Amino acid sequence: MSAPEDLPVVSKLAELAALVQRHRGLYVRWSLGPEPDMGKVSSTDDLTGVPMPGLSANPLDVEEWWQGRSVELWVARRLYDYAHLPHEKGPGVRPWTLKGRETGRGPDNEPLVVDVEPMCWIADEVIDEARAEVARQEREWGPLRRFGR
Repeated sequence: MSAPEDLPVVSKLAELAALVQRHRGLYVRWSLGPEPDMGKVSSTDDLTGVPMPGLSANPLDVEEWWQGRSVELWVARRLYDYAHLPHEKGPGVRPWTLKGRETGRGPDNEPLVVDVEPMCWIADEVIDEARAEVARQEREWGPLRRFGR
């Protein structure tokens, strides 16, 4: 895995959605960033301490069942579910986008990714946009209760 020194920053939800439309095999990872992850290329199960064969990440590819709905809304939904991680995992944890190859699944059924190519940081403003976009769907989607948020 190689990390460019100046990883670009995506600052709009629409910009991240456009990236997802252009590239398949993208994931979002919530960590201290590519640089600290480069030495590990492995995540650890928080509960057991067992090392896993890849970095835990969440897929951004639009699923077929989404059936033509907004890619922007899809990406917002994907970010929304894990936006609590910086609070839980501690200072400096932030989201970044990567390309990679799945090598297995973690204990929460999340993909474990190897052959990682960092793409960009995701700015806090994008997470704020994602939260607002998902909140706007509450009447159509039902209650969006998440613990710790």
